[in-house]
Amino acid sequence: MDEKDQQIVAALQDNGRLTNQELSERVNLSPSPCLRRVRLLEESGVIKGYTAVVDEATYGLPITAFVRIRLERHTQAAVAAFERKVRDIDAIIDCYVMTGDADYLLRVLVESLQDYESFVRTRLHMIEGIASIDTSFAYGTVKRATRFPRV
Repeated sequence: MDEKDQQIVAALQDNGRLTNQELSERVNLSPSPCLRRVRLLEESGVIKGYTAVVDEATYGLPITAFVRIRLERHTQAAVAAFERKVRDIDAIIDCYVMTGDADYLLRVLVESLQDYESFVRTRLHMIEGIASIDTSFAYGTVKRATRFPRV
């Protein structure tokens, strides 16, 4: 990726609904080369898709929980089974493999504390091989970026 590709990505991260004409003006390219670059960025997997940034609370999911999971065993089968089950749970928005005390960090969105309790009892506890679950609740957001830093 060169500087122009980074400008295109940044502009689309700011507003994924830009027309090619608007995008080309923002990054100072003519429309044809701009569209060609966007298509190459999509084909190469740099741009994986386009989405809307939605306010969780306004949408009806005001509770954000960060859940640290430690597994009992770290066999290939146990890890694969856990990761497969996590992918199927809609309330889990993000799942990261971690270093340190926890094996995974989940970001979970729910409507209420009662819904979180239900989520733990009916979804997480049903996943075999979890040794511990440790939860922290976010009570505010200081920064949530949609644009990557420059490389």
